[in-house]
Amino acid sequence: MAEAGGAEAGGAVSAGAVSALRPRLAALGRRLAAPRGAGGDDTFLAKGSATLDKLKDLCNEGKEHPSTLLQLYTQAVLDITYSEENQLVDEDFPEESSLQKVKELISVLSEPEDLVRECSINEEPINFLGAELLECLYWRKGALLYMHCHTAKERSEWLQENIAIFKKCLNDGVHYLMKMLSFRCPLQLNEDVSLQDKDTAKLLSEGIFSDTHLLAMMYSGEMCYWGLRLCGEGRQESLETIGSVSNSDLGCRSQSVPLDFRETGKNMLMKYVAACEGPLRGRGWNTTTAKEMLCYFATSHN
Repeated sequence: MAEAGGAEAGGAVSAGAVSALRPRLAALGRRLAAPRGAGGDDTFLAKGSATLDKLKDLCNEGKEHPSTLLQLYTQAVLDITYSEENQLVDEDFPEESSLQKVKELISVLSEPEDLVRECSINEEPINFLGAELLECLYWRKGALLYMHCHTAKERSEWLQENIAIFKKCLNDGVHYLMKMLSFRCPLQLNEDVSLQDKDTAKLLSEGIFSDTHLLAMMYSGEMCYWGLRLCGEGRQESLETIGSVSNSDLGCRSQSVPLDFRETGKNMLMKYVAACEGPLRGRGWNTTTAKEMLCYFATSHN
C-alpha cells in the first residue's frame, strides 16, 4: 500500500509539473519571438529554443521525471534571459527603461523556484534543481543588479532622485549573491579529508568552489561599499519605507531585510583578499581595489 501511495504521489507531482510548465513554456516562447536589438546573442537563443522544443515533446509524452523537466526549464530560462541581459549590457543599461527590464528578468529567473513550490510535495527547490542550477539563478540575479547599479551610480541626477531605489537594488543584489554562496557547504578539513593540493583544500574550506564564487564575494563587497558611500549606514534605516517607494519598480521578490553595508562588505572582501593572496596568489586576481574599499570601511564615519 505504501508503494502504491508513493506512486500516486509521484504521479501527482509529475502531472502537476506538466500542468504548471505549459503556460511558462508559452511565456518563454513569446520571449524568444520578441524583437531584439543588436545585443541579442543568437547562440544562447538557439540553445534556449532547442530546450523549449524538447520540453514541449516531453510534456506531451508525460513520462519524464519532474526533476528532469524542471532542470531543463531552468536551463532554458538561463539561456534566454542571458541573451536579454547581454543586450542590456551592450546598450549600457538605458536610464529610462533598464530598471523595469532588470525587474522583469529577475522575475523570470525566479520562476524555476516558484515552479518547484507549485508542483512539489514538501520538497525544497535544491532537491529538484540541484545546487549548481540554483547557484546560477542567484548569481545571475545578483550580477544583474550589480551591473545595473554600476551604471546607475554614475548618473548623478538619477541617483539623487532615486537614492531609495538604488539602495534597495544594492540590498537585494547582495542578498542574492550571499544566497548563491550558501547552497554548498564548505569542506570540513580534518584527518579524514585527504587532498594533495592544500591550496584547493583551503579554497573549498572557505566555500569557494569556482571563480564565480570568488567574484560573488567581490561584487557583494563592492555593492556594500557603494551603499555605505552613497546611501549611508545600511543598518540604520529600515527598508520598509524604501519598499513602499521601490517595490513597484523592483517587484515583490525584493529582499526586505536591511543589510549592514559596512560589516557585510568587510566580511566579504576580507574573504576575497585572503583567497587571492593565499591559495590563489600569482593566479592573476587583483586585490588593490578590494583593499581600498576595506580601508574605507575601517576609517569612514557618517
